[in-house]
Amino acid sequence: MTRITFISPDNQHITVDAPNGESLMEAAVEHDVPGIDADCGGGCACATCHVILSDDLMAALLPIDEDEQYLLDFLDNRQKNSRLSCQINVSDKLDGMIITIPKQA
Repeated sequence: MTRITFISPDNQHITVDAPNGESLMEAAVEHDVPGIDADCGGGCACATCHVILSDDLMAALLPIDEDEQYLLDFLDNRQKNSRLSCQINVSDKLDGMIITIPKQA
């Protein structure tokens, strides 16, 4: 299990234990983390699982693919470290990471 802390839009800190292999979005939804709506169920079709990552985590992940980039481009609150949590798989490299969920614009 990998321990991840989500910071919700209203600044709640929710720490979850997630199995490796599932997505960050799935971990958030399973633990009722506020701010992750996941309207498309993880199909990379909506951007309602938008998160902000640390520089360290961004550097450790695979680059954003074209589909994710397309959806992120439509967000008013996009930041340089924005990602869709449905596109990030839980792994040991996420252990102890803090994931910020931005306020919806």
